[in-house]
Amino acid sequence: METRGKAPAQRAPPRGKIAAYLGYKDNYRIAVRTGSINAGHTLVHDGKEIKLRIVPCAFVNASTRLLVGAGALYSVESLMREIEMTGARGRIGVDFNSGIILPDHIQKERSDEFLMKKVGSTGSGVGAATLDRVNRQLRLAKDFDELKPFLTDVEREVHDAIKKGGKVLLEGTQGLYLSLFHGNPPYVTSRDVSASAVCSEVGIGPKDVDEIVVVFKSYVTRVGGGPLEGELSEEEAARRGWLEIATVTKRKRRAAPFNFGLAERALRINSGTQIALTKLDAVFPECRGATSYGMLSKAAKEFVEGIERNLGVPVTVIGTGPGTLETIDRRGEIGKA
Repeated sequence: METRGKAPAQRAPPRGKIAAYLGYKDNYRIAVRTGSINAGHTLVHDGKEIKLRIVPCAFVNASTRLLVGAGALYSVESLMREIEMTGARGRIGVDFNSGIILPDHIQKERSDEFLMKKVGSTGSGVGAATLDRVNRQLRLAKDFDELKPFLTDVEREVHDAIKKGGKVLLEGTQGLYLSLFHGNPPYVTSRDVSASAVCSEVGIGPKDVDEIVVVFKSYVTRVGGGPLEGELSEEEAARRGWLEIATVTKRKRRAAPFNFGLAERALRINSGTQIALTKLDAVFPECRGATSYGMLSKAAKEFVEGIERNLGVPVTVIGTGPGTLETIDRRGEIGKA
């Protein structure tokens, strides 16, 4: 699909929008954030752009209890800043054993030329903190007085909610190909980011999971080093409106057309049961703001149905703009509650 002129760089990655939409629409009792602050999630809600690195994107639903899992890593400053920004005080909790990133971790990482220049680390201190955790030297949330009002047993809260029939949303972080185990070393993050790892960080087993929504953009992006099949030049990416700015690093993302091989492997490793497809409007601008499948152009429908046909997994949620509600929800239409 061709567009005329040079489109501006985009800032809203897909994960934040989808997590915010599901949280807003489905009224989850609990939403849990996993991972670390090296993955920024941007969402646009009520016309306001919000950038998050540790508070769950489902905060947009004022009735949802917000939690940060035991496997997460964050700085006290980043957590407190986001609690105030989102107004989440009073309904957010962090696990006793969640890990704390200190200034020394950030300094150590940013002084590592291999990580910063070759791998393309965000310099957030996550890798250094992970090393301390593996060595059993990392300070945890329970070690900090200022976090005492927020301390909780996340695993217990989640299991109690499930037993009572409550719905729980687990928010992952980076794309599968940044996984320490399943990505392209050394161009990976310092942890596994698959659905299995998300469950492990929270403290639930696979039998407790009903649905796994794998989020794909309508094209492929990557920040930092590493392989990217079909990579477009920066000029071509900008012409198509696919040039993005990373939330955390502010670096330009590299871009390529949708890749069925990468998508199939991601679904296989994550046991994906649903696909959320974002930024359809970046590939098909005529579909921007559509809120029903019937509003899509013929070409856009063929693209969506081609994904379903080739991957064998239904596309249940489609993003057509940066706003939380600029979304097509097909879950009822194709039998997904």
